[in-house]
Amino acid sequence: MKSNTDFVNWFRSVAPYAHAFRNKIFIIAFSGEMVTDAKFVDFIHDINLLASLGVRLVLVHGARSQIDLRLDECKLQTKSVMGMRVTDPATLQRVKESVGRIHIEIEALLSMGLPNSPMANAAIRVTSGNFVTACPIGVINGVDLMHTGKVRKINAAMIRTRLEQGDVALISPLGNSPTGEIFNLTLENVATEVAIALNAEKLIFLLDVPGISEEFTDKPQTLLRELTVAESRLLLTKHANNTIKLPLAIEQCLSYAIKACESSIARVHLISRHIDGAILQELFTHSGIGTMISRESLQSLRNAKIEDVGGILQLIEPLEAEGVLVRRNRELLEIEINRFIVYEHDGMIIGCAALYPFPDENACELACLAVHPDYRNSERGNTLLKYAEAQTIAQGSKKLFALTTRTTHWFIEHGFKEIALSDLPKAKQGLYNYQRRSKVFMKHL
Repeated sequence: MKSNTDFVNWFRSVAPYAHAFRNKIFIIAFSGEMVTDAKFVDFIHDINLLASLGVRLVLVHGARSQIDLRLDECKLQTKSVMGMRVTDPATLQRVKESVGRIHIEIEALLSMGLPNSPMANAAIRVTSGNFVTACPIGVINGVDLMHTGKVRKINAAMIRTRLEQGDVALISPLGNSPTGEIFNLTLENVATEVAIALNAEKLIFLLDVPGISEEFTDKPQTLLRELTVAESRLLLTKHANNTIKLPLAIEQCLSYAIKACESSIARVHLISRHIDGAILQELFTHSGIGTMISRESLQSLRNAKIEDVGGILQLIEPLEAEGVLVRRNRELLEIEINRFIVYEHDGMIIGCAALYPFPDENACELACLAVHPDYRNSERGNTLLKYAEAQTIAQGSKKLFALTTRTTHWFIEHGFKEIALSDLPKAKQGLYNYQRRSKVFMKHL
C-alpha cells in the first residue's frame, strides 16, 4: 500500500465480498502436485483466512502424482482410458496408500498454528468421513476399469451438519460402495458432485494453467475472464473436432463446470495454483485472475431502477469532479432515474447513460454517458450508444444529440456531426450553460 488512502480504498473494495461470502459454501479442488509445492503452506493460510470470514469450506484433494510415484516405486504399469487410470487390485492398494498419506499431511497442515502468521491462534477443525458413495465405471472402449469408479451419491446432510458446526470438510478421491468395495475416483468428479449436492455458491479448481487462454483458440494469448455454458460447450465441440487443442486438465474441468452450472452452481472458477494468493485474488477482486464460468452472461444492459442510484453516483461523481459531466445530486438523480440506462456486470454498475426526449423536435438528448475506468476501451461505451440509438428510434425520434467538453472525437468517430447551438431544440437552448461552453453534436438515425 502506497498510502493510508490506498489501504482504506482497498479495504472498502473487499468488504462487500466478505459480507456476501459469509455462510456460503465453497468447494475448492486441488491436485496432489499442489500439496508438494512450497506455496502450499501459504494456500493453507488463505484457507484459514476464508474460514475466519465465515466461509463454509469443503476441500477436495487429488493424489495423481503421489499415486504415480508409488506405482513407479513398486514397478507397476497401468493403462489409462479417456484420462482415467485403470485400477486393478494391485494398483488400488497403492492408491489407498498414497491417498491416505496425503490426506493425513493436509490435515496436519490445516491444524498448525504458527505464531506471527495468518495461522496464529488458528482453531480449524478438520472433518472427514464416508461422505462419498461410489460405483464402478465399468467397461469403456472394451477396457474394464475395475476399481476405477464414479460418484453415486453424496451424504450432503452429514457434510452440511459439520460445516454448520464450523468445521472444514476434507474429502479424498476415494469412494465406498454399499457392498464394502473401494473405488478410485477423479478429483473433478468428486468436487463437482459434492458442489451440486450441497448447492454450493462456488466450485473452484486450482490448475497448472492460469485458466482458459485464447492461445487454445488460435488467437493471441489472452486469458478468457468469463465464459457462459454455451461458450464453454462450443470450445469443447471445437476441441472434439480438432479445430482447437485444449489441455487435458482444461477439457476435464470444462466438462464438469458445464454440469455444475447447469445444475445449481452459480460460478465455477478455473485459476492457477502457481500464483501466490490466487484464491484471494480471484474471490476478492471484481475482475479476478482466472476464468469464471456461469450459466448465463454476467453482463446486462437495462433500464435503471431506484436501487441503482447509489451505483450511478459512484460512477459519475469522479467525472463530475473533473468537469467532464454536469453535476447531479442524489435528489435529481432519483427524480430522473427513469431516464437512465445502466450497464451491469456481475451486480456492479460499470456504465450508464441518460436519454431525454424532445418530441416536438423529433429528437432525443444523450447525456451522462459514463463507463467505469476498468472497462473503458472495451466497447461498453459503444454498446450504451447503440442501445440509446435503438431507444430513440423506438420513441419515434430520428435525431440524437449530445453536449460534450472532452469527448468530441469519440462522438465524431461514432457518426455525430457538430452543429450550432441554434440547431438544438428550443427548450434545450434555454438550458445551455455558457460557462461550460460545451460543443454540440447530432446524429441522424
